[in-house]
Amino acid sequence: MGVSGPRKFGPTRADLKFRFGFSMAGLAMLAVAIAVRGLPQSAGGWEAVGIAAVFFGGTAAWSLCRLIRRDHAE
Repeated sequence: MGVSGPRKFGPTRADLKFRFGFSMAGLAMLAVAIAVRGLPQSAGGWEAVGIAAVFFGGTAAWSLCRLIRRDHAE
């Protein structure tokens, strides 16, 4: 439930669980890539790692917050 009652639109609980799981898998793959290949040596490498970390981390945090607050469509 949101602040004004149940939502009609937006991601469902199952969608949020999928997004959270997908984001955690992405962060895990990023960690494995860094562990196997080492830290990036160029600006482009750092940019790619940073963008991936922000995307997957932000999506995981957003999904988890919505799941905890039960702020999703029914």
